[in-house]
Amino acid sequence: MSAAQTNENAAQKLGVAADMVVQEFGWDEDVDEEIRSDVQDALGADLLDEDAGEVVDVVLLWWRDGDGDLVDALVDAIELLAEDGFIWVLSPKTGQPGYVEQSEISEAAPTAGLATTKVIGLGDWSGTRIVQLKAKGNPKK
Repeated sequence: MSAAQTNENAAQKLGVAADMVVQEFGWDEDVDEEIRSDVQDALGADLLDEDAGEVVDVVLLWWRDGDGDLVDALVDAIELLAEDGFIWVLSPKTGQPGYVEQSEISEAAPTAGLATTKVIGLGDWSGTRIVQLKAKGNPKK
């Protein structure tokens, strides 16, 4: 199976659709450009970089072993995240350089006030979907 087939529908798997605003953190030369391209094609726009200052629907956080403190990175990622927005932590799969234990991601999320919801495969990368916890003082009626 080619990389293109492996990443087919990456945007769909990530829940990214036209008119969403997506910000990217942690870009480096090792990221999967086919995933990025598929997301940008679905959006009909470029991904925003780490310095963008607008509210976003989705954050793609490329994360590798040795990148630093994941809790700090998640806190930075939610700064401009819409209330119903979500984060995808994209990390290399087992056996790939920079592999991150899933438990590290699962433990970092609640420390940052977030919760993991699912894990998917995207070629040589795994994606962990992370959402914000609902505010306690703001019940929905």
